Amino acid sequence: MTINIKKCNLEDLPTLQEISYETFNETFKDQNSPETMNAYLERAFNLKQLEKELSNIYSQFFFVYFNNEVAGYLKVNINDAQSEEMDDESLEIERIYIKSKFQKHGLGKYLLNKAMEIAMERNKKKIWLGVWEKNENAIAFYKKMEFVQTGAHSFYMGDEEQIDFIMTKTQK
Repeated sequence: MTINIKKCNLEDLPTLQEISYETFNETFKDQNSPETMNAYLERAFNLKQLEKELSNIYSQFFFVYFNNEVAGYLKVNINDAQSEEMDDESLEIERIYIKSKFQKHGLGKYLLNKAMEIAMERNKKKIWLGVWEKNENAIAFYKKMEFVQTGAHSFYMGDEEQIDFIMTKTQK
């Protein structure tokens, strides 16, 4: 078993779009209507939108490979790229997704460690993320990784308001 991480660049856009669609759909399709899911996927993960995010100097994307196959990805933000207004000491994990067939291999922890490494390199004291209040597996994982709930915010899937818990970990 080999695990590798690679920083994404513009040449990776088609693969990034594919894994974004796949992992978001796998994670949330059972709790949302097909119409709502399709509208969200098209808005959030169209090539123009992903290119804009990938070109932002305050955002970084990484693929995680399991035995040379793209198994998941990570998106981190600092400064103005964060999806909520935070202080200068914060790094956001905006997306961390693993394809379902690769879950339970420690890849989420691997990506989380990459985010913590980036935070340390950039002298960020806090790492935060938003996680859907009904995503019990993810919440349990983040708690195990020493994240604590520090707030909540609204996340919209189409017209439907959903609640994301804000979870934060302070670097030692």
